[in-house]
Amino acid sequence: MLIADDQRTFADLLEHALSSQERLECAGVVGSTAAAVAFVASDEPDLVIMDVHFAGETRDGIDATAQIKRLRPATDVVLLTGHADRTVLRRAAEAGACAVMPKDGSLPDLLGALLGVRDGGLVVHPRLLQSLMREPSEVPRQRPRLSGREVEVLSMLAIGLDVRSISEHLGISLNTCRGYVKGLLSKLQAHSQLEAVVIARRDGLLDAEPTWQS
Repeated sequence: MLIADDQRTFADLLEHALSSQERLECAGVVGSTAAAVAFVASDEPDLVIMDVHFAGETRDGIDATAQIKRLRPATDVVLLTGHADRTVLRRAAEAGACAVMPKDGSLPDLLGALLGVRDGGLVVHPRLLQSLMREPSEVPRQRPRLSGREVEVLSMLAIGLDVRSISEHLGISLNTCRGYVKGLLSKLQAHSQLEAVVIARRDGLLDAEPTWQS
């Protein structure tokens, strides 16, 4: 795992806080987007925790995420942001990020997100998802045809539930639920669950005010 943040104190504290987690071994800490991309190219970490905003740089963590995903698609990127809006979430989805979390969120929330990513889930903090959902949707050019079950799965993804939780809520097997998610990605022409939620919101396939269940 790599931590990329221009605030070194924050990065070091985060590294220390995560050091007790067996599944989250930190391989390095860098302070710029260029260093993050170079580290991924040379060391091939399977996970990067990336700040969105880097002071004094012409590009941000989302730009670096896109470059990282081109270099090594298998590397998962979790973005931290202090200012999330619809544009940030859409850019993050298009860049290939698998998670977006508020930088001022709690450590347990971040830890849960990182472990969720390890399990192959979409992780977006409900506060950020709801900020996206409150934005007016664009008029879609052509809506994909979704089954009732696919709409249920999509709606649960949009409130931050992972695949395992969705399967339990719907009373279906984990493999069946994964099949629905795979079908949604195909129909929505999305590369990640996050991008699927953004596209669905853009095309008016989701309700305007989702509810979050903790």
